[in-house]
Amino acid sequence: MGTGKRGLLATAVTVVCAVTVLAVPGTAFASPSPTPAPTTAPDLTPPPATNEDLEAVREKLDTLYHDAAVATDAYNAAEEQAKKQSAELVELAKKIVKGREKLADLKNRAGAAARSQYRGGGLPDEAQLLLSDDPGEFLDGAGRVIQGQRATKGLLGEMTRTQGDLEQYAKDASAQWQKLEAHRKARAAAQKKIEKQITAAEKLESELEKEEKERLALLQEQAAQRAQTAWLDTGILDGVTTGKGTAQGTKAVRYATAQIGKPYVWGAEGPDSFDCSGLTSRAWAGAGVAVPRTSQEQWRQLKRVAVKDMRPGDLVIYFDDASHVGMYVGGGTIVHAPRPGRTVTLAGAGSMPILGVVRPDA
Repeated sequence: MGTGKRGLLATAVTVVCAVTVLAVPGTAFASPSPTPAPTTAPDLTPPPATNEDLEAVREKLDTLYHDAAVATDAYNAAEEQAKKQSAELVELAKKIVKGREKLADLKNRAGAAARSQYRGGGLPDEAQLLLSDDPGEFLDGAGRVIQGQRATKGLLGEMTRTQGDLEQYAKDASAQWQKLEAHRKARAAAQKKIEKQITAAEKLESELEKEEKERLALLQEQAAQRAQTAWLDTGILDGVTTGKGTAQGTKAVRYATAQIGKPYVWGAEGPDSFDCSGLTSRAWAGAGVAVPRTSQEQWRQLKRVAVKDMRPGDLVIYFDDASHVGMYVGGGTIVHAPRPGRTVTLAGAGSMPILGVVRPDA
């Protein structure tokens, strides 16, 4: 049988067997399964945040940055005190050096006087008178000896006072050093808290998508506008005069507004970056008026004026703890350094809770 025939036979046998099997009663076969469609990974992208979610984020950010502002004021206060203590230590060190030099000079003079008296005072006055050829000369010499003794006594008294001064300087220096160390520790603790609050705020913002960040910025702007509108609606500015500030106030405003666009950096007081009180204190320093470095001390030490009496250059203090400050420029507007991540800018004076107004050039 040829090869072709064997192939046909084999095919026929196969077909017959297949038909026989299919013909057996009770035997069932599933229909062929269709080719499965390719599977896709489930969409794990979280839904966009709702306005309620973003409002909660805004409030949380406000709290974090407010706490950072409080810590910044504490840092600035500790920094100022540390500078003061360092300067006082330098002055005390100078006094100690001068005191030691003076004491050494007094000791040399006292020693010379003692040696002189020893050389001329070995015999009693009666014996020196009998041995002297000139009684007048003796009396003159005796007078000089008495003067020398008095001078020596004065030198010894001055030595005692100088020694006491040196001891007091040393005690003062020790006390100032302890204060300096305490302020350094306070500054370090405040810095740690600032960095912690800012890091938490930045982490919270970084978890938002671009579109959510834009919506958050809009919510923040709307909240500030609502607060400003509510403040203006009270009629609080109805009695505010539109007069100009003083020459110094005008100069301070000019300096502060010239910094618009420069970044907020905690602890900074110019010229390239500022925190809120760094801006106001530097602006007034440029106008020739020294004001406290921190917003809390500005509130505590400067003269307070009613809102209806405020004029350009006055400082508007915010929040119950006086943790923020801006400079009034007129028209219900302030210039201020808001917070980390922002720049010096203009804002509504009523966009934040006002504690009060103070006047540096009262």
